[in-house]
Amino acid sequence: MAVRCSCTALFPLLFCFMICQLCYGTITDIQCLKKLKASVDPDNKLEWTFNNNTEGSICFQCFGLKGEFPDGLENCGSMTLLDLSSNSLSGPIPADISRRVPFVTNLDLSFNSFLGEIPEALANCSYLNIVNLQHNKLTGTIPVQLAALSRLAQFNVADNQLSGQIPSSLSKFTASDFTNQDLCGRPLSNDCTANSSSRTGIIVGSAVGGAVITLIIAAVILFIVLQPSHSS
Repeated sequence: MAVRCSCTALFPLLFCFMICQLCYGTITDIQCLKKLKASVDPDNKLEWTFNNNTEGSICFQCFGLKGEFPDGLENCGSMTLLDLSSNSLSGPIPADISRRVPFVTNLDLSFNSFLGEIPEALANCSYLNIVNLQHNKLTGTIPVQLAALSRLAQFNVADNQLSGQIPSSLSKFTASDFTNQDLCGRPLSNDCTANSSSRTGIIVGSAVGGAVITLIIAAVILFIVLQPSHSS
């Protein structure tokens, strides 16, 4: 299971850096967090401080955050977990995400409104163990490049608008991780070949039907034109 922060009424503004065995935050990490705060909290509404224990895990679940993927994360060299789930973030997942979060092992962007395609560069985040992109507005295909994520133990892209064949390297995960109307292939029960044949049949049928209707209309027009005119 992905690491989650409590989302109860008792802790509405919980900012958690929860890897207790980590030692001390570096100056670079603290600068990163300050830039991150400026990105997601420009009005300074969140109550948080920066100290030497803010290292390893950034969790913003249920914070009501809006806007695009936050800036400043590339300087968080010690960050291994990033949880931005259950907010109102939108826009694309950055194409350079591997530069922004190169060492992250757990990435949770679920239950937001991220759109566009899953970036191929995600495959360059070679330390990833968990990726949760569930319940967004992602489109396009799942990049085959994700096969490079040899450590991947959990992967969820359910409830998006993805299409095409699921890469074979991801077929080890459960069908519930891929619940999208237009995805096909293992571990889903719908076969991509069958889907392709069905779509081809629909296209051919539509083309034939359109041609027949066109011929009928042309024949009617020709019949009217060739009718002998009757002088009064």
